[in-house]
Amino acid sequence: MSREKESKIKEIIASSDEAISQSNSLNNKAGCFIVKPANTWIDEAKRRPIPRMLFGEFWFEGEVCILFADTNVGKSILAVQIADSISSGRPIDGFKLEVDPLKIAYLDFELSDKQFEKRYSIDYTHHYQFHDNFLRSEIDPDLELPKEFKTIEDFLNHSFSTIIEKSDVKVLIIDNITFLNSDNEKAKDASLIMSHLKKLKTTYGISILVLAHTPKRNPSNPLTGNDLAGSRMLMNFCDSAFAIGESASEPDIRYLKQIKQRNTEKIYHDNNVAVCRIAQPSNFLLFEYIGIGCESEHLRRIEQKDMESRDAQIFELKKQNIPNTKIAEQLGISEGTVRNRIKKNS
Repeated sequence: MSREKESKIKEIIASSDEAISQSNSLNNKAGCFIVKPANTWIDEAKRRPIPRMLFGEFWFEGEVCILFADTNVGKSILAVQIADSISSGRPIDGFKLEVDPLKIAYLDFELSDKQFEKRYSIDYTHHYQFHDNFLRSEIDPDLELPKEFKTIEDFLNHSFSTIIEKSDVKVLIIDNITFLNSDNEKAKDASLIMSHLKKLKTTYGISILVLAHTPKRNPSNPLTGNDLAGSRMLMNFCDSAFAIGESASEPDIRYLKQIKQRNTEKIYHDNNVAVCRIAQPSNFLLFEYIGIGCESEHLRRIEQKDMESRDAQIFELKKQNIPNTKIAEQLGISEGTVRNRIKKNS
């Protein structure tokens, strides 16, 4: 049998399977639910490929993943490095890559083209050559909101689909979510953003990495999902999440920690974080993998005098009738710590 004929037969079978699947889906609908026997779900899932690693166990194919950290810790540096790895098919040292080169769109709402150039050159000369699969995008400075869109957020969401369709990208990186909606700490707004990204993932079969900030936090505490701005809704809607922590030991040391995962066990936890150094050995600013460590080794240790100063601030702010939540936010500590210190002092 010729390859052309064999390919045609496969297309017919695939088309038939899809038609049957759509028909079954209609028959199994119950309001907003699709109801099928558990074994049917598994049989259908068997036909889809097993998710492969895009950046070690931190991010898999077909996931909406969140990477979050404090300002100026290196989110964009790592995100561009991941994009370069996926677009070229070259794994980052210390982390697995299980896919062939994929076309990727990096939506950069952080850096100007000149700032981007500086990071990937040697004093604006000897520039790094990215793979042609790597597409970078900035917001149009002359943007005018078309009449058919009520808000800039609506137009941005429409533009995501346009980029995916016109450029045939398989991976989308958004740097960062704050630009999509300045009120993403509000549950309603966060859920709208994430639900749209999940719809994009399902509709186009793509993988999405979203960068996000942490609000002011206490650097002596371990990283958790609560450190993500708008954490509750964002965490509920994403498939996976990981964070970058800044080490108190050396200014250029960072560590990576898994916060949420669905396609793997939790590999990078409190006692097993991936430790890296921010470096620029040539014309590419990057995270240089060092090894594995414990998060506690990189947290700032609180001295007794620091605790006394912190407690004094808590008590002073409480005298001003400021709510515990606002005190916690202002001092970068948990509301529980505020409550416990006030209780102990009363």
